[in-house]
Amino acid sequence: MYLITVFGNLLIILAVSSDSHLHTPMYFFLSNLSFADICFTSTIIPKMLWNIQTHSKVITYEGCIIQMYFLLLFGAFDVFLLTMMAYDRYVAICHPLHYMVIMKPQLCGILVLSSFIMSFLYSLMQSLMVVQVSFCTKRVIPHIFCEANLMIKLACSDTFICDMVVYFVSVVLGGGSLGAILYSYSKIIACINGISSAQGKYKAFSTCASHLSVVSLFSCSVLGVYLTSADTHSSHSSVIASVMYSVVTPMLNPFMYSLRNKDIKKALKIFGKETNKELSVLGLKNCH
Repeated sequence: MYLITVFGNLLIILAVSSDSHLHTPMYFFLSNLSFADICFTSTIIPKMLWNIQTHSKVITYEGCIIQMYFLLLFGAFDVFLLTMMAYDRYVAICHPLHYMVIMKPQLCGILVLSSFIMSFLYSLMQSLMVVQVSFCTKRVIPHIFCEANLMIKLACSDTFICDMVVYFVSVVLGGGSLGAILYSYSKIIACINGISSAQGKYKAFSTCASHLSVVSLFSCSVLGVYLTSADTHSSHSSVIASVMYSVVTPMLNPFMYSLRNKDIKKALKIFGKETNKELSVLGLKNCH
């Protein structure tokens, strides 16, 4: 699953970068989402595979903090990118004639950069809050990786302020992103309902189907983690929900965005042909 995730998302990035027809805002956000997914899963799976191979479940305090930091960084970056993609679809469907005027390359670059900066600050703040509390030695984390809320629960010192800050910031950023996505899709649905032809409605909705599927799967699994984490006896359910958003969703993203996307399929075919040509030329050179 990890190899499929890495190579699938890497193919999306290579296809978008190699085909000039895909140098549009939607695919620019998609390639950044693929990059974030690769980094997100790479903070979890390699350590998990190493633990399975060595039959050891030990992780150092420093390693846990580092893993938590990068999980929060790329997880938040994922959320912000999905929000940007919802806004992109809103402009494309509700304001098609002004799409290229509104979604300029400069604006897209600023949106991605600002998303990364906000993710960096969010991750840094959460990690610093966890570092402030003290832990007893050799604590058992009932999870497959280090999550901020679980780390706080294992602390030996008072965590009331830390809990309040962590949950408040998470609710503001997560709720704000989800609210922006829901608002964008409410406008999109209203615009689609205003289209007279059934073919036009289907074409407009099909451009949002992949993004809507990814958002639904990601949001439901993340909400499942935070709802089940409130119950101390539901660690198994929390782990399953975490696997869904940290492993399954990044793996399915390339399939969701490519199986029904003619542009991506065409770009992948062109990229495959160019790669085969380069390998053939290299083989001929080596023969001479």
